[in-house]
Amino acid sequence: MPLSFTCPPPQRSTLREAALAHLARFGTTRQGLEQVLLRRVARWAQKAQRAGDCAEAVAEHAAELRPVVTGIVDDMVRLGAVDDAVFARSRVRRLVRSGRSGRAVDAHLAAKGVASTVRDEALETAVGTLGPAEREVCAALVLARKRRLGPFAPADMMDHEDEAAAMAARHRALGVLARAGFARDVAQRVLDMQAEEAEAWMDRLRAES
Repeated sequence: MPLSFTCPPPQRSTLREAALAHLARFGTTRQGLEQVLLRRVARWAQKAQRAGDCAEAVAEHAAELRPVVTGIVDDMVRLGAVDDAVFARSRVRRLVRSGRSGRAVDAHLAAKGVASTVRDEALETAVGTLGPAEREVCAALVLARKRRLGPFAPADMMDHEDEAAAMAARHRALGVLARAGFARDVAQRVLDMQAEEAEAWMDRLRAES
């Protein structure tokens, strides 16, 4: 005889509906969707225990729901509603345009559960005709523009800096780019650019939209 809980556990149908509702609003990975559904199960377990249901029985039923969750996620993958490769390419484009380095993008995708081969392919091909090295320069320029560094530094500030202050400012700028994951040669190249060259690179990135 099936156990009866004071707080009814989620059924497969409700978990599937939750998956579809999430996918209608958000792009996600296989791992991401699985975590969403498992959190729903965990919330039920906490609520059931607070309602006085047997903790052991609740934990056992929650464990039985894990393969149900896996099956729902498998269904979403087969339907094409979840595609880690599509997610990765979209996320690479978005993050590069926000000034994230390849290293930072790779870490972000890894945290989302994207396999290394899929991450590599997305980083190689996701930003149009830009190769990985060109993509990295563009992303570093986006960050430099946000932080008003190098070719995007205010002209009046540059005009009034003495040599020591200019060196200190460059050191700080290199630190900003290094902490964001950009290699030193990329950071130096960006900081040494003239404004016209920097804008030409930004135009290249915009053209890949």
